Amino acid sequence: MNEQIKQLAKQAGGEFYEGFAGSPNSVKFTEDEFQKFVERLVRVCAGVTEEYRGTAWGKAAECIGDSIKQHFGVE
Repeated sequence: MNEQIKQLAKQAGGEFYEGFAGSPNSVKFTEDEFQKFVERLVRVCAGVTEEYRGTAWGKAAECIGDSIKQHFGVE
């Protein structure tokens, strides 16, 4: 699993379980923890546009970041 995603999952309260006997690793969340994880992930994705603000692409980047958050209902 990508280290950044793993970190977001841990910050949201996810519990990691190592697979055994050939079974895959897994992550366990409560419903609230899963909601936190998804919100954090959406914010990070929308935040990628931040590096373009202040450039010629600034307004478009701002709209895209805001649209991503709005699509997922994240403030």
